[in-house]
Amino acid sequence: MRLLFIGDVIGRAGRAAIAEHVPRLREKLGLDFVVANGENAAGGFGLTENIAQDFHNSGVDCVTLGNHTFDQREALVFIERAPHVLRPVNYPPGTPGRGAWLYETKSGARVLVVSVLGRVFMDAMDDPFAAVERELSACPLGQAADAIILDLHAEASSEKQALANFADGRVSMAVGSHTHVPTADWRILPHGSAFQSDAGMTGDYDSVIGMDKDEPIRRFIRKTPGSRFEPADGPATLCGLFVETRPNGLAKRVEPVRVGGLLAQALPEV
Repeated sequence: MRLLFIGDVIGRAGRAAIAEHVPRLREKLGLDFVVANGENAAGGFGLTENIAQDFHNSGVDCVTLGNHTFDQREALVFIERAPHVLRPVNYPPGTPGRGAWLYETKSGARVLVVSVLGRVFMDAMDDPFAAVERELSACPLGQAADAIILDLHAEASSEKQALANFADGRVSMAVGSHTHVPTADWRILPHGSAFQSDAGMTGDYDSVIGMDKDEPIRRFIRKTPGSRFEPADGPATLCGLFVETRPNGLAKRVEPVRVGGLLAQALPEV
């Protein structure tokens, strides 16, 4: 199978990149399944139902979220009826929505997606390791699932690396999100799972992690509250991670994807 994980989509610029590039990437790369982290898609904070549907219409099979899951209050309602939208699996019991889901591709293959939220420098949630263990034990790779994608939404690279190695050999890909800067450590781990500490963001890189530069700079200098952060609105770079799997669901090939905008372009040859 050929899988694509797209890093955090930021505001209008990121949404435009999804609409422009995902249909082309699906065709050019022969993608079987696409996941995008959409927790910053609505003005930089959260996700709306309309935006989630727009992503789905553009060819995104699953939208994962993170610490901004419920910044848009409508998410408390629509997430219950949207199986293509996942909040982190380690939110407390009773939280609306779901953190893992088994999808079926057009070819009949089964893809499990799990979203998990780190705890280092983040709001404390339930144990991410225990949550991941529970989902992977319930739906093993190569038995109940033909591929498994694990979105590691966390601040600390160390925590993302620890979670990825904890899941190594049991997922097709474990890819980090949240920090909005693509890392250069994509590789296949010793037991066969693809990994990257952070896929980067899908947004305007002439910014401060996706936000218009003036207000973040002012806050660093003045140390006082000010106006609301607004997403930068220039041409966006779609950043993600491409993985091709073996028949057993583990990774055969892993490469970064960067299309459009300011960053150096990267597109796998297929």
